[in-house]
Amino acid sequence: MAEAIIKLEGAAIRQQKNTILKDVNLEIEQGEFVYLIGRVGSGKSSLLKTLYAELPLEYGKGQVAGFSLNRIKKSQTALLRRKCGIVFQDFKLLTDRNVNGNLEFVLRATGWRKKQAIRERIKEVLEKVGLPDKGEKFPHQLSGGEQQRIVLARALLNAPPLIIADEPTGNIDPETSFQLMELLKDICAGGKTIVISTHQYDLIKNFPGRVFRCEDGSVKEDFSFAPQQEDVNITQSGELEIGTENRDEPTDTDTHPEECDGKEPKEVKEETEISENIPEEPEEETREKQEDNKTDGDPNDLIKFELI
Repeated sequence: MAEAIIKLEGAAIRQQKNTILKDVNLEIEQGEFVYLIGRVGSGKSSLLKTLYAELPLEYGKGQVAGFSLNRIKKSQTALLRRKCGIVFQDFKLLTDRNVNGNLEFVLRATGWRKKQAIRERIKEVLEKVGLPDKGEKFPHQLSGGEQQRIVLARALLNAPPLIIADEPTGNIDPETSFQLMELLKDICAGGKTIVISTHQYDLIKNFPGRVFRCEDGSVKEDFSFAPQQEDVNITQSGELEIGTENRDEPTDTDTHPEECDGKEPKEVKEETEISENIPEEPEEETREKQEDNKTDGDPNDLIKFELI
C-alpha cells in the first residue's frame, strides 16, 4: 500500500470560529487523483486551505506531506507549502512583471540564488505545461487557459509531491479545461498526488479519480461516479474517451453524448438536494459563501504567504 500523503482523523474544519465541516476522516495516498465536490458554501475551499495551513486545525488530527497540522508552528508553514503546489482559480499572477519574472519571484522567495539554475528551472516547467515560448509575455497578453497553465507551472517549480487545485477550470472554456485536466493527469502519472475541487462533473466522467463530497457539514467518499469511471477504463486505448462497444444496449449517452457533457448524473442530483437534517448552525453556509467569494487582496502578499 502506498504511503498516505494526506490523513485527517476526527478533524473539524473551522472558519472564524465557526465549524464548517465536522468529524472529517480522510486518507489520500501518494500518487492518487482526487476530486472534492459539493455545493457553493459546502466547505471545499476551507478544507483545502486547512490542508496547506492557511486555516488552523484546532480539533482532531491531521498529517499532510509529513507535517502535523494540529502541531505545526508558524515557522514551519512555509516548509509545508513548498510541499504543496497550489493552483488558484483566479490565477493570482503578478501583473507588473512577465511570466519569467513571476516564476523567478517564487524561486527566489523559496531560497533559489543561482541565476543559471533559476533560468533552467523556469525553462523546464514552461516546457512541462506546453508554453516554452511565453516567458517574456505579461499576464494580460495571455489567454485565460494560458494563465492557468502558468499558474500550474508556478506550482511545479519546487517539485512538490502534492498539487492542490481550487476550481482550476472555473475561469476557462471547456476545451481548455480538458487540456488542463490532461496535463494534471500526466503529472499525476509521474507520481504526484492531485487534489481538485470542482463543480464540473463531466471532468470526473472523462478523467476518473476518487471523489469526496462536502455536504451537510461532513465529508464522505462518493461512489456514484464509479460506473462511469469503469466505462472510461474499459474503452480507453491511448486516448481518454467514453466508448460504447462493451455495453449490451445503447443509451442516450451513447447516441447523443454531446447532450450529456457537463451535466451531473441523476444520482448526484438526488444527493445534492437539501437534506432534512439541518446543520446545527445553518448560518455557517452563508458565512462560507462569503468566504468563497471574497477577494484575497494583493497578489504579492498572497504568493509570499503561500511560499515564503
